[in-house]
Order: sequence, then structure tokens, then C-alpha cells
Amino acid sequence: MTMAEVVYVLCALTSAACATLLLRAFRGSRNRLLLWTGLCFVGLAVNNLVLVVDEMLIDSVDLSTWRVVPAAIGMTILVFGLVSEAE
Repeated sequence: MTMAEVVYVLCALTSAACATLLLRAFRGSRNRLLLWTGLCFVGLAVNNLVLVVDEMLIDSVDLSTWRVVPAAIGMTILVFGLVSEAE
């Protein structure tokens, strides 16, 4: 396993841990900003997971388009949440 692959895995684990902690905090406090941020990190964790699959497991298929979709959805959810909370 190369250093880049280690970084990919650590990024995926960190994103998943952040999502878990944020969603657990939301469950306890019902602060909606925690929900939007937690859902964004779920998208980022899926993005990083697809990156790990793309770079480490599947060499014959380019998954770069599929990597962008979960991150874009996560960021869209976060922007929607921030706008709705500002109103």
C-alpha cells in the first residue's frame, strides 16, 4: 500500500467519523445546523469511499464522475441548510 492509498483511506475514515459525530450530536440536541453538516459529511465520506475503490480496487474503469456526485450532493445539502437557517 502506497502513501497515497493510506491517505485516501484515512480521509474516508475521518469523513465517516465526522459524519457520525455530527449526526449523533444532532440526535441529542436537535440543532438543525448539525444535521445539515452531518449530511454533508456523509456525502464527503461516500466521495472518499468511491475514491478508495477507484484508486485501489478498480483499475480498468474511471469512476471520477461518480466520485463527484456524492460530494456535490453533500455540498448542496449544506448550502440549502445554511440558507434555510439564515431565514
